[in-house]
Amino acid sequence: MSEPSFFRPAVTKMAAYVPGEQPPPGKYIKLNTNENPYPPPPQVVEAIRAAAAGPLNRYPDPVATAFRRAAAESLGLPGPEWILAGNGSDEILTILVRGFVGDGERLRLPYPSYVLYRTLADIQGASWEQVQFDADWKLPAAFGEPADGLKLVLLPNPNSPSGTIVSPAEVTSFAETLNCPLVVDEAYADFAEQNCLHLVAQHPRILVTRTLSKSYGLAGIRFGFLVANPDVIQELAKIKDSYNCDGLSIAAATAAMGCRQWLAENCARIVASRDRMTDELVKLGFEVTPSHANFVWCRHPGGQHGAIYEFLKNQQILVRYMQFGDWGDGLRISVGTDEQIDACLMMLKKFLA
Repeated sequence: MSEPSFFRPAVTKMAAYVPGEQPPPGKYIKLNTNENPYPPPPQVVEAIRAAAAGPLNRYPDPVATAFRRAAAESLGLPGPEWILAGNGSDEILTILVRGFVGDGERLRLPYPSYVLYRTLADIQGASWEQVQFDADWKLPAAFGEPADGLKLVLLPNPNSPSGTIVSPAEVTSFAETLNCPLVVDEAYADFAEQNCLHLVAQHPRILVTRTLSKSYGLAGIRFGFLVANPDVIQELAKIKDSYNCDGLSIAAATAAMGCRQWLAENCARIVASRDRMTDELVKLGFEVTPSHANFVWCRHPGGQHGAIYEFLKNQQILVRYMQFGDWGDGLRISVGTDEQIDACLMMLKKFLA
């Protein structure tokens, strides 16, 4: 006879979030998890080395003061009190859901988008509702409609898997009609031509999350942050773990904030590669959604997306095969180095021949 479950019913019923495959280093070309294909700025590596030589027997700064000051200066924010640091933007999202959405209350998200949002609601015992993008990846007015029990709205911008964006004007329009906070998840914003960071000071219900995993090439250190009104930051800080960011990641993130020229050059390089990859995929017959991120979403009229994924994997090239029910399926391909992109394109040509 088995022991009774001691877990909360919400946890027992939920499905776990499944991250992208992470094979052993060096064995695969990884174009499946939207990582930066290039190493981070040299200043960041030096900062990590210096921090590792420091007092690792001591706890780190619980609020990452040095990073918050550097980020506020780099991003043109009024001060560090507008920033909350976290162990990746996923932890920031967890804090937001824990802070705003209670048991039985509701979270709203667009569809298709980041599946983790639903998982975070499930952990809380909350419900979630999805507002579907239309055929050209626009959000209907219903996304901004107030509703009883609705406590938080999450908007990935640029969106994944599509790489499309909602303009700051549209974001403002949604925020003005909603009766709850609107979180703009800007994990890929550094690759786009516009962002919503400036809206935080203009509208009390708009909050913005960022990560250093993508544009700064620092997925391995797990560091993200929230930009919001200081009153919001003060309340959410009650929820975070005591020392949620370790000393090495704080040092790395602080150094990264001073590397604006490196950031601009790296993003420009990735965008150029993205545009070239898009053109080549179109030549192969793929329908490619115009992207503002470091990946592309594509479909082939012949279908077989699952078979394409398996073929590439057998060639030690990983892309992301994604299925979205009635919406259909497709391939999300991260922007790698030009050499990695060429290898992927060559194998696609071979499959389609």
